[in-house]
Amino acid sequence: MPHLSAGDAAPSFTLPDATGQNVTLSDLLSRSDAGLVVYFYPKACTPGCTKEACDFRDSVESLGSAGYQVVGISPDSPATQARFSERHSLPFPLLSDVDHSVMEAWGAWGEKKNYGRTYTGVIRSTVVVAPDGSVVLARYNVRATGHVARLRAELGLDQPSASD
Repeated sequence: MPHLSAGDAAPSFTLPDATGQNVTLSDLLSRSDAGLVVYFYPKACTPGCTKEACDFRDSVESLGSAGYQVVGISPDSPATQARFSERHSLPFPLLSDVDHSVMEAWGAWGEKKNYGRTYTGVIRSTVVVAPDGSVVLARYNVRATGHVARLRAELGLDQPSASD
């Protein structure tokens, strides 16, 4: 599936959260003023995914103050998502896309290369969706470290202070 671009309509979805309750894109968008940050990650409780989740956790207050909600999506089961969320005190929903159909629709599932090996899997990605369901920005093949800081800058949330 091709990647999403600014202006595209975000594909709708219904996925179970860590408690097994179904969550829809429209539910999440209805709770945000500025939009929804949807990030796709390969596997809960791995070093890179933990770093990224904790970076989002540490930025969720400022993202929320700016009107953004955050949701993470991976192919992990709801039970695994629940353990990951509890272990790292994640204050945003983690959704389970076991069959990776949502990841495919959003361009976050595809061919990857690692250590010379080619395989199909989750492409670490972040998509920001406006309240009307249109894509504001989409970033693919992002690095876990530093990604949230770059996203905050792109959203205009990190303004230089008067002393800079």
